[in-house]
Amino acid sequence: MIFDDNIGKSRMLPPLPERMRPRTLDEYVGQKHLVGEGSVIYQMVMNDELKSFILWGPPGVGKTTLARIIAKTLNREFYTLSAVSAGVKEVREVIDKARSGSIFNAAHSPVLFIDEIHRFNKSQQDALLGAVEEGIVTLVGATTENPSFEVITPLLSRCQVFILKPLEASDLDILLHRAISEDVVLKTRKFEIRETEALFRYSGGDARKLLNIIDLLSSSFPGDRTVVIDNENVVSRLNENISVYDKGGEMHYDIISAFIKSVRGSDPNAAVYWLARMLNGGEDPLFIARRMCILASEDIGLANPNAMLLANACFNTVHNIGMPEARIPLSETAIYLASSPKSNSAYLAIDKALAVARDTQDAPVPLYLRNAPTKLMEELGYSDGYKYAHDYPGHWTDLEFLPEKLSGTKFYEPADNRREIEMKERLDRLWPKYK
Repeated sequence: MIFDDNIGKSRMLPPLPERMRPRTLDEYVGQKHLVGEGSVIYQMVMNDELKSFILWGPPGVGKTTLARIIAKTLNREFYTLSAVSAGVKEVREVIDKARSGSIFNAAHSPVLFIDEIHRFNKSQQDALLGAVEEGIVTLVGATTENPSFEVITPLLSRCQVFILKPLEASDLDILLHRAISEDVVLKTRKFEIRETEALFRYSGGDARKLLNIIDLLSSSFPGDRTVVIDNENVVSRLNENISVYDKGGEMHYDIISAFIKSVRGSDPNAAVYWLARMLNGGEDPLFIARRMCILASEDIGLANPNAMLLANACFNTVHNIGMPEARIPLSETAIYLASSPKSNSAYLAIDKALAVARDTQDAPVPLYLRNAPTKLMEELGYSDGYKYAHDYPGHWTDLEFLPEKLSGTKFYEPADNRREIEMKERLDRLWPKYK
């Protein structure tokens, strides 16, 4: 509650993140790869050639704000729907309104912004498709999930997908100084910025989190005292006011993190508890199932390859049956994954290989490993010297399969579990150079 001396009575102000919401592209912080001068969205706006697109990125990076700024800059009507609460009826009502408006302004279709578009089911997306195809609306979707999972192919093919990144420390620093110098409330306070490491770390690249924490810190100091921003104050205030810190549902990411770490840590009881917390909170069950598919490869991997099969089966089952029955395969899979032996050897191997591959993109493929579909290629020695493994005892032959300058480079390190110990014994016999 803010007291206004001019009118002699109290009035409510919007929360700090809303008060600091940018209104123009010049005020917009971050995402220079999309909105910086010469970038794709910048050109789209400057040329007034707006096409349907989907903004994919974590919370608090400016998806909704960017959609509003674009519509305002181009003087387009702006309709908004939340996929959490809107059904086919609401979608059709908005399209009917947009169709009426398009009669008077056919050259510039209104913008229809759909938050959390990944939560729309197929029938809701089908209801959108015709309007997007006909140009009745320009669709701007926002999602924290990979749109290729849940957005139907016909709709996705008509939209560009732009990836938004977590805000960098330099972006958060701009927002911090802007808030304390420009906000109607905070600019009346005195701030002393001693340290920002904890502030930026807890913000996690999320502008909304950052501003909520600043607001919390400010309110924790009496009005006549200087607000001191340092690591100790940030940590202590957040520990005392976790519910304020989680304003807007950011706990979603903390709980999925606890769930994943419980499964990785082989604790099925904790895994089921955090699963229940997510389901009670209305979490999308497919979001949970997708995370278990990733976890099965990253954290269990070759220690139990069946884990990936079960996780994938769980995803398909949850997709087919929905809630509340989906809670059972989710529980079964979470318990199985948590109880399985763990290995991240495949995860480590591909990351190491990717790093080396980036530095050796010019390494030629040995001629004997190349295909020779033409006579000229045969004459040049393509495929010459290749040994077909199945023609040799044990279906194996000693051949160098890496580029010459990478010979002997080891990417895969078998982990210490029964399956991979067996694999290691065989690989050591075949490839003593990698020992």
